[in-house]
Amino acid sequence: MTVDAVGGVWRYAMELARALPAQGYRTVFAVLGPAPSAAQEQEARRLGELVWLDQPLDWMVDGPERLSKLGPALAALARECDAALVHLNAPSQVVGLDVTVPVVSVVHSCLPTWWRAVKGTPLPREWQWHQRLNQAGMEAADAVVVPTGSYAEAIEACYDPPFRIEVAYNGIAAFLAGAPREPFLFAAGRWWDEGKNGDVLSQAAPSIDWPVVMAGPLESPTGQRRELPDVRSPGALGHDRVLDHVRRAGIVVSPSIYEPFGLAALEGARAGAALLLADIPTYRELWKGAALFFDPADPADLAAKANLLIRDGALRGANGSLALARSRRFTPDRQAEAMAEIYSRCLAKTAPAAKEAF
Repeated sequence: MTVDAVGGVWRYAMELARALPAQGYRTVFAVLGPAPSAAQEQEARRLGELVWLDQPLDWMVDGPERLSKLGPALAALARECDAALVHLNAPSQVVGLDVTVPVVSVVHSCLPTWWRAVKGTPLPREWQWHQRLNQAGMEAADAVVVPTGSYAEAIEACYDPPFRIEVAYNGIAAFLAGAPREPFLFAAGRWWDEGKNGDVLSQAAPSIDWPVVMAGPLESPTGQRRELPDVRSPGALGHDRVLDHVRRAGIVVSPSIYEPFGLAALEGARAGAALLLADIPTYRELWKGAALFFDPADPADLAAKANLLIRDGALRGANGSLALARSRRFTPDRQAEAMAEIYSRCLAKTAPAAKEAF
């Protein structure tokens, strides 16, 4: 299974790998992009084998030629591990992969769908290689999987998938409820990413009755930087510290305009926090009836909805209880069951000697 150490894919992959043994699979992690931290390496090695390939991710390069060594490196590792199946977390990683076992590509995000949601304009010529590469990867894969039905629609709007895209919801195991609630709003994200829409929350903050805490990096690996005035910005935090804030926050907010799934919202729900979410298709699909929604282009609407929750403790408590109940649908066990069914269909085309999800 390919993973990267700088985004939500890492968390999703670890949660899935923890549940896959019950389905008869063990995992070898191929880390792409920056090297994993010591804590990440320890976590992965508790769940399976780990190899850092020191190969770039597609969003970190300016052309497909920079990815030419990835396919051979993945194929060599798959043969070395005697893998029965290759699980990739981006369709671009399928291109150039010469293996004789089934290949499953999960699409967690991609530049063309990001651009469509965030910019609303045609993909610039210099980035169209992403579209071609991802299209080729989906055509070459034995199965293409996405984390929500809403994101399946986004993929279908940007590409010409060769077959039906399958949905397997992401999941996390931890339940985070129980800590005393404190009067602040909490949001976590890569705030240098326009898709996380941090500006609208920063602009709304002066009109919100409680302090707003926005954890996460302000500068990207490629040097993009975003400033967030009028909020408390502790910067990038370890996952444990993020969860400590989630447990204590009176309200968890996500202003994202591009979110194929949304880990921060799920963690907030698992803590029983009131959810205040951007009104986008993904969040409507997952949290309708269990969250309060705001116009992600309107700081005044965000502030008004935040103050409604702040000033009505009963509404805030009911919202948190509904979110917690809804979150029980999104567990690693359910995700592993869905993925195992997809794996099995792919493996049925072969006669593997052992089950090993690489």
